[in-house]
Parts: sequence; structure tokens; C-alpha cells
Amino acid sequence: MRTFAVGDIQGCLTPLLTLLDKVNFDPASDQLWCVGDLVNRGPDSLGTLEFLHSIRKSCKIVLGNHDLHLLAMAYGQKATKKDGDLDRIIESKNADTLFKWLRKQPLLQWDKERKLAMCHAGIPPMWSLKKAKSLSEEVEVVLQSKHHKTFFKHMYGNTPVTWEDDLVGTDRLRTITNYFTRMRFIGPNGELDLDNKQATNDHNSYVKPWFSYPNKLKDNTLLFGHWAALNGVFHLPNMIGLDTGCVWGGPLTLLHIESGIRHRETL
Repeated sequence: MRTFAVGDIQGCLTPLLTLLDKVNFDPASDQLWCVGDLVNRGPDSLGTLEFLHSIRKSCKIVLGNHDLHLLAMAYGQKATKKDGDLDRIIESKNADTLFKWLRKQPLLQWDKERKLAMCHAGIPPMWSLKKAKSLSEEVEVVLQSKHHKTFFKHMYGNTPVTWEDDLVGTDRLRTITNYFTRMRFIGPNGELDLDNKQATNDHNSYVKPWFSYPNKLKDNTLLFGHWAALNGVFHLPNMIGLDTGCVWGGPLTLLHIESGIRHRETL
């Protein structure tokens, strides 16, 4: 079995299909890991979801902030301006099937045997992979339960800014979700700075990229996306950034895990 990992697709279906064709991807024998943000802002979010759903037995997926936003819109918990890209999904004949499938996707994937993990934005340095997996499962249980609409109603917001083990209720679920799907810069105690999206933080030396702190991944490798400004380039042996901003004019990146070879394709 070959394993490939792809960065934030965000509805850029044509580059994805071109890349999979270039590597002769075979759903019967290969596996595709998707770092989240499958939808939004690109030309064909509906087609992207329908394609990934069609090969779902060969996919490992984590939810990104844009995927959660789509679900919140779908379940009526977010009043937004008209969004044709996401509205097409909500109004499609396959909407119910796609949303039920998305709600079953986790915030963290972890293959313990291969020592390979994946989430959308990252794992804060104060969490071990075991703890991160447990916290991810707390959100997954709610997403798959009859309480999912309540989750979406309270999902939005930047507080609490710091993780505390004794957080409860919607504050706890929101904070877990923010770390997994929105994190870029954090302070030395894990304080989230959710406003800065640049690659550097020269204006504020107090917060630094989450991956610049010592982590508890041990000998595991973490795949992540979310941060297009990094362009997938930095030098850390157990962190692999895959968001190269296809939806912003950059390429979509497909990584062959076993060889480390990256393939790229633009819109």
C-alpha cells in the first residue's frame, strides 16, 4: 500500500484529480490522507466532497475550520451572508449523506503502528498524542450525537485563550476545536493568538508558532495544514506542513509518505 497526504484542498478538485492521476493513485490499494479544509473558496467544493466520499474507504480525513463552518451553516447555527460555494453543497441532492459522513470525521488521526498523526492546524506543545486523541474524541462524540446543533451554536469564538484541564461544557469543546483547527501562534503557556495569519510574528515576540516549542510527539510524525503563509516550508524532522495555498494561487501539494517526494499542481 502506498500512502499519500494532501494539503488544504478547499474545493480545488481539478488539481487534486490531476495529482492523483500523475501518481496513478489506486483506491483499491493506496490510501489518501487529507489534512482538512476540504471545502470553501475554491471552484468546486461540492465536487470535492462527492469525490472524497466516493473513495471514502481509501481516505483518512480530519476536519478543518472551513469544514466545521460548512456543517454549522448546514445545521442552521451560523447566520452568514450568501456563500454560493457552500450553498451549492447545502442545496445538493447528496447534502444529507455528505453531512452525516463529515460529522463522523475526527479532529485527529493517529496510526500508532506507523507513528504517523494528522490534524488540521496542529497539536499544542502541552498535549501528548495520547491526550490529544482523547480530547479529539470528546468533540467527535458530540458531533455524532443529537447534540451536534448545540455544539455548532457555541463553536464560534476566541475564548478561552488558554487550555485548562478543568474546562467544561461548551468552553471546553470550543477550546479543543480552536487548538486543532485554528491555531497558529501561541504564548509560552499555550495562549492562543487567533488573529495573526502571517508566517512570522515580528510585532509580538511573546507569541511564537506552535511548532517552535518543545513538543510531546516523541518519535511520531505530524501532518498538518491550515497555515498557507508558511508555504509548507520549514525544517522540523517530525512536523510536515502541507498547506501551500492552492486556493490563493499557489499549488496543491501531494506528499508520498514512504518516499518523502512532493508533487504539486496549480489551478
